[in-house]
Amino acid sequence: MTLLYLILIPLLAGLAAWPAARVAPRAARGLCLAASLAQLVIAAILWQNTPTTGQWIETLSLPWIPQLGITFSLFLDGLSLLLILLTGLLGALAVLASWTAIRENVGFFHFNLMATLAGVTGVFLARDLILFYVFWELMLVPLYLLIRIWGGDRRVYAATKFFLFTQAGGLLLLLGILALAITHQRQTGTLTFDYLQLIGTALSPSQGVWLLLAFLAAFAVKLPALGLHPWLPDAHSQAPTAGSVVLAGLVLKAGGYGMLRFLIPLFPQAFPTIAPAAMALAVAGILYGAALAFAQDDLKRLIASSSISHMGFVLLGVFAANELALQGAVVVMIAHGLTTGTLFALAGAIDERLHTHHLDRLGGLWTDMPRMGGVTLFFVLAGLGLPGLAGFVGEFLVLLGAWQTSPVLAALASAGLVLSVVYSLRLMQRVFLGPKVGEETPRDLSAREWLMLSVMAAATIWVGLWPQRVLDASAPAVQNMQKSLSDAAGAPEARP
Repeated sequence: MTLLYLILIPLLAGLAAWPAARVAPRAARGLCLAASLAQLVIAAILWQNTPTTGQWIETLSLPWIPQLGITFSLFLDGLSLLLILLTGLLGALAVLASWTAIRENVGFFHFNLMATLAGVTGVFLARDLILFYVFWELMLVPLYLLIRIWGGDRRVYAATKFFLFTQAGGLLLLLGILALAITHQRQTGTLTFDYLQLIGTALSPSQGVWLLLAFLAAFAVKLPALGLHPWLPDAHSQAPTAGSVVLAGLVLKAGGYGMLRFLIPLFPQAFPTIAPAAMALAVAGILYGAALAFAQDDLKRLIASSSISHMGFVLLGVFAANELALQGAVVVMIAHGLTTGTLFALAGAIDERLHTHHLDRLGGLWTDMPRMGGVTLFFVLAGLGLPGLAGFVGEFLVLLGAWQTSPVLAALASAGLVLSVVYSLRLMQRVFLGPKVGEETPRDLSAREWLMLSVMAAATIWVGLWPQRVLDASAPAVQNMQKSLSDAAGAPEARP
């Protein structure tokens, strides 16, 4: 039942925090912080006791709707475990970053935050595809409410745009799931949505491509890939700090996780057909996202636009589809969650002090906030891929793997690393250096902020200097993807 507890802990904490906030807002915050830390501790214990052989660490299967072949099935391997660890850590960061910023409807705010975290956790654990879709949609509603109620001046527009993009992708995912299950039923006589049973379903070439594209569309919206990204800068610029932390650090990772978990194992024969186009789209996203970040005049939009570039490396690694590239994609997701989630927490701290995140109204903050300036510089360097920090390992592995598949695309993608230096230096120059703007003297980091940022910095350094533990955890899942591709390459063409 450990896997069920990982979902229930944040959900029950959110339900308890809602009425508790009426008595004492601090109690609601404390409940949610304790829940995220408990989730982190449970995941750490599972990680410490991870078996050295076999892919699945834990499984759970309970009856749900047996007439339709739907079960409440969960599973955990090294790939999902890494993302559960990230969920617990960033959940705690989101609560701490909003500790003093949220003063109205505190209980309902924390309920929605915890419901989002429960949905994200369910996505990383679901084995039944209908259950996966339920958790996929569960992420959407509370996150929409976080933006819609506690967002900025244009929150209604941003929340609606976010909802429409992600809902459209979700509907395509549902159609793909139903079509795959019906095809499997026609071949076996059994209606099931179990992931492990659906692997190996025989699909014609055209059928495989269309179903792959349906799954890919939903995941590419969440990632987001170039062309499906317009919702992201608006959502981030209007979301409250906790919403931005969870959105950048976890919800975007759900898109990358979906690609890794489903695309290759379920559609190994169709996968190579679209891989070249997907890799080209990834490189275009890397370059475009970097250029878009440089053009922004809003701090949160700049960080959000940089995510398009960074997550392009995940898309590139997935479709390069060799072991180095796939391992690199996993590390990029972890590193991006650590660095970008923390940068949004820092942007929220600046907004809380100065009531703006527009670059024209910022400047010269290093004089009054040298500790915040130093910490921001650290995470900016981590984000642009400084060796020794988390971002370098993943992007380097992705480029090495992509080079084996397409040297030209790998060379073009490497230009994104150069462009990331440009927009990162612009961020530091406009916010912390140069002439001071305004007469306010904002306070530097508090003890609470210093503690949470120190933990995030330690995690970033640890992944950068000792990445092998992360690579070992994800290795069984990656090797299983490689086996699916090799088996499909040697199998005769399916004609169901």
